[in-house]
Parts: sequence; C-alpha cells; structure tokens
Amino acid sequence: MVEELVAAGAAVAAAAAVCAMAAARVVKQYERGVVFRLGRLRPRVREPGLTLVVPFVDRLHKVNLQIVTMPVPAQEGITRDNVTVRVDAVVYFKVVDAADALVEVEDYRFAVSQMAQTSLRSIIGKSDLDDLLSNREKLNQGLELMIDSPAIGWGVQIDRVEIKDVSLPETMKRSMARQAEADRERRARVINADAELQASKKLAEAAKEMSEQPAALQLRLLQTVVAVAAEKNSTLVLPFPVELLRFLERAQQPAPPETGRSGPPRVDAQPPGAAQEVESRQE
Repeated sequence: MVEELVAAGAAVAAAAAVCAMAAARVVKQYERGVVFRLGRLRPRVREPGLTLVVPFVDRLHKVNLQIVTMPVPAQEGITRDNVTVRVDAVVYFKVVDAADALVEVEDYRFAVSQMAQTSLRSIIGKSDLDDLLSNREKLNQGLELMIDSPAIGWGVQIDRVEIKDVSLPETMKRSMARQAEADRERRARVINADAELQASKKLAEAAKEMSEQPAALQLRLLQTVVAVAAEKNSTLVLPFPVELLRFLERAQQPAPPETGRSGPPRVDAQPPGAAQEVESRQE
C-alpha cells in the first residue's frame, strides 16, 4: 500500500513537473509577451522574466522591442524639375505596442517597408533636384512624417529616416560639373578684378604721396636696385626717373638776359660758313 502511494505521488509529481515545464515561459528584457487564450487576446502583456501560461490553451507570442534598421531599396523617379534619379534610404523604427503590432497588421516589418518605398517615391516627385542634393534634412523630416502617420496605428514608432544616396545619370553629372567649373571661374575672375581695383587705388595713393615728396621716388628707386641686386643677376636693369630727365632738361635751357646790366651787347659767335650762307640768302 505504501509502495502504491509512493508510486502515485511520484507520478503526480512527475505530471506536475511536466505541466510546469510546459507552462513556464521566459521573456527576455528586450521582448514583450502577448498571450492568446483560445484565439482571444489577453489584456495583460507579459513583462520580461519568467511567466506561466496554460498549456494547450494559451499561445504566447514574443515581440521584439529593439530598434530595427531597415534599408529601403533604391527607388527610381522623376523630380519636379524633370530629372530622373534613383534614391535609396534607411528607416529606423521600433515597436511600442506589442499587442497592436500583432493584431492590427499581419506583418509590421513588411508593412513599414512598403510604406517607406511608397513615401520615398512620393517625396522624389514632389522635390527638386537641388533639394535632394542639398536640403536632405527637410526631406528626411517629411519622409518620417509620411511613414509615421499610418505606422502609429500598427503599434510602431518611426525613430528616424535618412536618405542614403542620390544617383544621377552620367549626362547630368557632366552638366553639373561644367556648371560648377563655370561658377568657380566666374568667382575667380571677380576676385581677380577686385584685387586689381584695390591695387590700383593703393598705387594711386602712393603716386600722390611721391609727387608731393620727390625724394621718396629716389628712395623707392634705391630699394628697387637693392632688391634686383640681391638676385645675383648678370644683367641689371636700372629704371631712369622721369624727374631726373626733366631736371637735366631745365639745366640745359639758356638763362634769360638780365635787363639793367651795363656793358656792350653780347654777340654770339657764329662759324664762317653760317655768315656766308646768310649773305647768299640775302642776294
């Protein structure tokens, strides 16, 4: 009798252990457990740790709450200014309501992927090429709002959307390169002209100062000679100041006769040939 009771107790303990093992579930820290009892959703979501379900009656579905990084395949479209481009992006999202993610949509990952592709094509058609290339932050925000609006009802939250790359046709790349080169050349010419204008103003001011002080021109000439001589050249080009030529020219001019001085008039000496030539002309 005792042996039968021991055997029955062992059987019950074994059955209880099997039931406990069948009912025990472990939910990880980054997961939440959603229980369906006979097909109906239980209101309480199971938190991380050890939890128990009714064997053969309850179904526990674990939902990952980690941020999911989903690449969006490259979408080809025509921009508002009629340029064909290929744009790809990446979407960061996570599940905030595990029950809605299982009940409201069949596959929330596939739904977010399709919504991201559709929204990306819509953004391409509404934007200009310059916006796609330089104003990506604004486009990322608009794309995030377009995806997040329907995803809220699925228990999914869109954290961030980033446009990765914009592929252009080769002809458009060459046209943009020529445009950038022409713009750079225009800016270089403007800067060069501005530098010439500033230099001309400074030279005019320097010339004005030197005209008031002639000795400054001589000092500048000596500085030029020193700078040229430092190069150890075999030929030395020495600029001759125009002021010195004018000084020599004034020195060679005859002095005007002084009125009021007594004495015989001054007679210029002439060569004999000149007198004969004067007489022949008079005849």
